[in-house]
Amino acid sequence: MRDTRESRLLLVLLIAIAFALITVDIRAGEESPVDGARQAAAAVFGPVEKGVATAVDPVANAIGAVRDSGERHDRIAVLERENAALKARLGSADQTRSRIHELDEMLKRAGSGQYGIKGAEVIAIGAAQGFSWTVTIDAGSKDGIERDMTVLNGDGLVGRVATVGPDTATVVLANDPDFTVGTRLEKTGELGFANGQGDRALSVQMLNGKAKVSPGDRLVTFGSRGNKPFVPGVPIGEVVKVDPSRGDLTRTVWVRPFVGFSRLDIVGVVVVPPREDPRDTVLPPKPEAPKPAPTVTVTVTPSPAAGASDKPADE
Repeated sequence: MRDTRESRLLLVLLIAIAFALITVDIRAGEESPVDGARQAAAAVFGPVEKGVATAVDPVANAIGAVRDSGERHDRIAVLERENAALKARLGSADQTRSRIHELDEMLKRAGSGQYGIKGAEVIAIGAAQGFSWTVTIDAGSKDGIERDMTVLNGDGLVGRVATVGPDTATVVLANDPDFTVGTRLEKTGELGFANGQGDRALSVQMLNGKAKVSPGDRLVTFGSRGNKPFVPGVPIGEVVKVDPSRGDLTRTVWVRPFVGFSRLDIVGVVVVPPREDPRDTVLPPKPEAPKPAPTVTVTVTPSPAAGASDKPADE
């Protein structure tokens, strides 16, 4: 359409009519004369608007998700940190309970044998000072530790103190190949000498070649003169194998140590020996063998068949 005087007048006239219709529609409310036209327009353009909205909404949602992603990432990071802290606390609690149990068992053994002990923590493990199986503990001469003192834990004999510094000491473990300790067999009192075999069972030479030994028998330390390097009565281990007797003067048995040398944590150094030999009293009670379940015998007595023993009333 050309920009002429007539077109301008027509545009002004249409604008005036539009304002007039808007005014009439607003003042008339629900009885507006243009309500029908509005409904017709809604019927025509409504589906188009809905389709446009459907196409646009995912985009809007995506924009919102991108906008909120930073906040969600921060919340996830916070939750991950809280989860890690919770796991750490749980792990620390488990470790604390385990160490309390170890300390409790060690105090029970010390109390049973009347040993005066100095508690210590294993702070290093490995070869040291030319020994192949050793640990370092965080107690030394300042704590009253001396060479050739017995070291134990809640399970039994750990080893002996080899070297001492002001704040630390080196302990040779009972499974060291150069380690030897006198043994006493539970109940019978048969004597022998145990030798370390590394990660294998201890080798024990029984002084009596005809000694009666069976798997499951337990041994304790015999003790040394002056209680150094070993005090008596400390549990050593359990017999797992007995070599056949060949008429020799000695007899070899194999003993599984009570102590797990690869997982040492809390130990006790015997600084005051017992007044008397505790012999077998430090050994924990043997677990009772499970009792066999009682056998229930059910006897079924067959009942006579119905009518088999019935007799006619006239007989």
